[in-house]
Amino acid sequence: MKTLRVLLIWPSSLNEVLGWGSLGAIAEPLALEYLAATVKEHGHEARILDLRLHPQDLERVVQEFRPDLVGVTAYSMHVRRAIGICNEVKQLLPACRTVVGGHHATFLPHDFFEDSIDWIVSGEGCGVLGALLTSMALDMPIAPHPGLWMRGPDGTFLEPDTPLASSNEQLDALPRPDRTLVPEDRSRYFIDWMRPVALLRSTLGCPYRCTFCSIWKVMGGRYLSRDIDAVVAELAEIREEWVFLIDDEAFINRGRMLELAAAIKAAGLRKRFFTYCRIDTLLRNHEAVAAWRDIGLERLFIGIDAIDADQLDEFNKKCRVDQIEAGLALAEQLHIEVFAQFVVNTNYTPREFARLRRFIEHHQLRYPSFTVLTPLPGTDLLVDFSKVTELQPNGRPNWDLFDCQNAVVRTTMNKTEFKRAYRDLYHVFKGAFATYREHNYLLSETAPRADRQREGTLPIG
Repeated sequence: MKTLRVLLIWPSSLNEVLGWGSLGAIAEPLALEYLAATVKEHGHEARILDLRLHPQDLERVVQEFRPDLVGVTAYSMHVRRAIGICNEVKQLLPACRTVVGGHHATFLPHDFFEDSIDWIVSGEGCGVLGALLTSMALDMPIAPHPGLWMRGPDGTFLEPDTPLASSNEQLDALPRPDRTLVPEDRSRYFIDWMRPVALLRSTLGCPYRCTFCSIWKVMGGRYLSRDIDAVVAELAEIREEWVFLIDDEAFINRGRMLELAAAIKAAGLRKRFFTYCRIDTLLRNHEAVAAWRDIGLERLFIGIDAIDADQLDEFNKKCRVDQIEAGLALAEQLHIEVFAQFVVNTNYTPREFARLRRFIEHHQLRYPSFTVLTPLPGTDLLVDFSKVTELQPNGRPNWDLFDCQNAVVRTTMNKTEFKRAYRDLYHVFKGAFATYREHNYLLSETAPRADRQREGTLPIG
């Protein structure tokens, strides 16, 4: 059995603000670190190339490393860049095999039906990658595998017989992510002033059904939890002071989060934590949040999303305005900083923009962040492509603009006026935010080339 060289690539894209306002973030490529650990478990050599930090290094790394397999992960905003990467790899090394996975491939694999791509993975990739490596190392034909799109005898892609499914046991069976492969990059990973920052996952999935979110569809509605001892052991190996707990909804299980906080405290670990939390979860499980505050939790990323009953219902938030106000007051009592996320609906008029600004000012939110309501693949919003106004020449959506910072469907306001009003929302940022405003770019096909080639900034779970 031969030893393979595997290059795992995080692509750059035109714009990757996606929810981080004008602050900017380039967080470690945790998904690739899980895959790299899988490569090593199978006795092969792995390398990670983060093109957000090294946008000009693809050719050099491919020529020096001479990979047998290149894997690229992609959100929707990365689709065209991911295809371009595979095209370039095939030109440099025609014998190298390529595989694409990630969020977009999970829901719309057809966008990767390209000559330069050999396989597509829908769903979690570690198990599929292990199967690919085993067959490649033995020079055997690739066997069908759940979640793996492979080519049939005529060269066209065949849909997997069975989709990937996940369970707690499978989550615990994943290897511990390999954080040793990019030591020179680790000091450069950040989320606004949290620098350097590491990512850690303790659960996966969300039990809620927000219309603009696809997390629950990725997991088929399941909510999975890792073994507490395993989480603590991984945390103990993280050197960074700041840790972003990237659980999709961390505090759902009050008892588990109390137990995990106690275990971290007993292990003598002290970090500065940042994580997601729904406002109603904060109200219901504030004892668990308080326990985490005592072990270092400083900030919560709270998706407020809407500030009136009609839009909360439209988004299926299962939350009321009075709960939002009570939750913000509770966070202040707990001395927890709130990073507040708002979804700007494309039906906004100047009146709605003004109301949102007044809400932020009234509640003295120091760190508001905004996204444009976007029909991302996997969400209930993308029911058909006929509503998408930003298209490629081939008629497919222009995925470059699916970054949640550009309106890709019809807006009630004139689109230019909508974009201007959206930009103006960032004027609510004060103080420390000013330093990061250069990260805020709203793009269009006619944007200057220099603007359209800026490095990406999104942390990934």
